[in-house]
Amino acid sequence: MFLPEVGHFALILGLALSILLGIFPLVGAGINNHYLMRLAKPLAAGQFLFIFISFIILGAAFLQDDFSVQYVANHSNTLLPIQYKISAIWGGHEGSLLLWALILSGWTAAVVVFSQSLPLVVYARVLSVMGLIGVGFLLFILLTSNPFDRYLPQFPNEGADLNPLLQDFGLIVHPPMLYMGYVGFSVVFAFAIAALLGGQLDAAWAKWSRPWTTVAWAFLTLGIALGSWWAYYELGWGGWWFWDPVENASFMPWLVGAALIHSLAATEKRGVFKSWTVLLAIMAFSLSLLGTFLVRSGVLTSVHAFASDPARGQFVLALLGLTLFISLTLYAFKVPSVRGRIQFSFLSRETFLLMNNLLLVVAWITVMLGTLYPLVLDFLGGGKLSIGPPYFNALFVPLMSVLAVVMGFGIVSRWKDNSPAYLIHQLRLAAVVAVVSALVIPFIGFEVFHFGAFLGFFLFTWICFVSVSDLIQKSKSSKGFLYGLKRLRAAYLGMIVGHIGFAVCLLGVALVSIESDERDIRLAIGDEATVQNYRFKFDSLDKINGPNYVSDRAHFYVTDATSGKPVALLHPEKRIYLAKNMPMTEAAIDPGLFRDLYVALGEPLDDGAWAVRIQIKPFVRWIWLGALLMAFGGMLAVSDKRYRLKSKNTIEQH
Repeated sequence: MFLPEVGHFALILGLALSILLGIFPLVGAGINNHYLMRLAKPLAAGQFLFIFISFIILGAAFLQDDFSVQYVANHSNTLLPIQYKISAIWGGHEGSLLLWALILSGWTAAVVVFSQSLPLVVYARVLSVMGLIGVGFLLFILLTSNPFDRYLPQFPNEGADLNPLLQDFGLIVHPPMLYMGYVGFSVVFAFAIAALLGGQLDAAWAKWSRPWTTVAWAFLTLGIALGSWWAYYELGWGGWWFWDPVENASFMPWLVGAALIHSLAATEKRGVFKSWTVLLAIMAFSLSLLGTFLVRSGVLTSVHAFASDPARGQFVLALLGLTLFISLTLYAFKVPSVRGRIQFSFLSRETFLLMNNLLLVVAWITVMLGTLYPLVLDFLGGGKLSIGPPYFNALFVPLMSVLAVVMGFGIVSRWKDNSPAYLIHQLRLAAVVAVVSALVIPFIGFEVFHFGAFLGFFLFTWICFVSVSDLIQKSKSSKGFLYGLKRLRAAYLGMIVGHIGFAVCLLGVALVSIESDERDIRLAIGDEATVQNYRFKFDSLDKINGPNYVSDRAHFYVTDATSGKPVALLHPEKRIYLAKNMPMTEAAIDPGLFRDLYVALGEPLDDGAWAVRIQIKPFVRWIWLGALLMAFGGMLAVSDKRYRLKSKNTIEQH
């Protein structure tokens, strides 16, 4: 079969079109040549087409078990279920980079479709910058990480199989969502560079950039939430976040992206923070590249990281350095001429948005130092140092707590100026309700006072009460609440939903961190264990033959320890994957809105007994529910009619 060579050639053609896209429209914008600028559209479309062809051909190689392709042989197997053969396309280094390139070309095509109301010169510059980014990543793939390399003249009859950790629904949905967020920040970066080149850092630029920023951030939110959920049920130890360096690599651009969304709102509405907003746009994309470096370079040991040779890491590091050097140099030359001098008082929405930005940036720096300092120290010969959750929690919890309080002030405050009496009037009831609920509810639910639970309920109630009160106040109408609600902007409704999602996530994090109960117990068939108010009985054990594994499947009956009422039947497994003889734990979970029951089989012990891990996780689902609400709020905000295409096509008018 010659299809892999066609896929390789399609990648080369995609690179050629990316080079042309990066040069011709940019030159055309510089000399005001409309013909060259209009080339951006067909070049972007062609780039997407050829990369898509390459991606489909790699998928076909997996489905056909073409083990003459090294990447397929290393990440697939004839026994691998078809859904994992498809997700194995991005289950390793080379294929995940191809997915990255495809999504990048997809975002470029999306700019072509949804930004045709832009002035032609801005449109051309944005697409050219996207093309230049594509050049960097396609060169990376073709020079160091070609997914179409062959085993010639001989190739194995059977593949090595996909890592059992990745044979899961999480691989199907998590990387594409995460990459949609990562790569989406390239559009924001392109708009920032285009604005710097044109010297037009105005409200119009912020309006053009804002929906792209929000969509990218919403996808990144979903990607991080899916990764957290995947780690929770798949790794077998019931965690949802470990401050793992690769987890942090995706969290850093999320923090800066959140700051950028709020900063763009101030720039669009009041023309303030222009230079700061551009810097955040540059940093958001640069942090996406940093995350790529951390995963691809081999400098990290993590369940998330791809083992890669250092040359690949050096290429990404060079790409990151070049991006930062060019963009920050342009920033240094252009920004002094566009700084605004708009005045606002200390008690204004502008101030609260600035405080929001500073807190999020400090949080990002905190995470970055904890993530990179051990790597730098090791590189300089200072020895190995591990920075774990105590460091991150000690610094991050106070920052997020202050951020949540500031959020309440930002929701109700007005632009330019607010009197202290106005803010007190708007927030006094919310403060009282938040304090009372934080004192009362933990006693009702947990019968004990814990400061962490108090703080979680206080911040949750504070944000939700302020948000809902503001929504009710703004929906007042002589024609009724629903009529008033329909008249509100989608951007405002998205803000309310997003902030409530943040509050829900905060409460979930607080309670699952404080109230989780975890036991490692030795159990044989017929044994029982009681954890909190639940009795777990190890009833039986079966042998199961899967498509590419054999499994010991346990049956646990869970009953109420007081009443004896049945609660759940759980089936944790201990699998052995045949191709690599690799063991895997498949936890069994009984999910609930207010608690999860979690059972995982460890190793077999003497006399037929097993090491069993039993956990009770209160409110853990609220973490992901909050993330879903934040992402939905972002998408709702983007649906605002202000961001829809105009009826007249500005590009064609030129």
